[in-house]
Amino acid sequence: MFSFQHASSSPQPAAPRSFQRVSVNMTGRLMLANHEEYPCVAVEMSPGDVIMSCAGIPNLGERVIAYIDHLGRLEGQALSIDTTSFVMSITATDRKREKLAAQLTWLANRHELGLPEDRRHDRLTPRVTRAELALEDGRRFACRLVDLSLSGAAIDVEMRPDIGTPVTLNGLRGRVVRHFAEGVAIEFASVQTRESLRSFL
Repeated sequence: MFSFQHASSSPQPAAPRSFQRVSVNMTGRLMLANHEEYPCVAVEMSPGDVIMSCAGIPNLGERVIAYIDHLGRLEGQALSIDTTSFVMSITATDRKREKLAAQLTWLANRHELGLPEDRRHDRLTPRVTRAELALEDGRRFACRLVDLSLSGAAIDVEMRPDIGTPVTLNGLRGRVVRHFAEGVAIEFASVQTRESLRSFL
């Protein structure tokens, strides 16, 4: 199974080639130093850097801020540039880099893990990522959406119920089907609609 090496203890930008990149193909928006904004696509990413495809190309060394769907805010500098893409470093604390590594590991292992989201049900972009996971015994846990589709969700949560455990996510019934680096994958009891997921969208 794919996994990233541990991040170093330094809060500085990761050294180039410190991590293995994985293909992600995630859309977002980025802002250059002159405050111009452009739609972008993160093509390949590691916890240390990301290849961005974008109409707006920064200068070498220029500070860039990007907001990538499912991953959130990334900040760094342009390490190398091409006519339609560039490599951007990712400046992050150890904690954020570890979380990013967990998210990327989950994405890289999606098919091997057999997570509930698949090609039948397109991924959705949640605007609200804070959620609540409830167990049948009444216990409730704050969690964060990592990924969402009509058939299931992946959540970042400290307490991991056993596989097969019935749960509700913001009132939506489902069961735990997999564990991954920082949380669990949930398969909904029935395929949802965008309307039933409106609290996230």
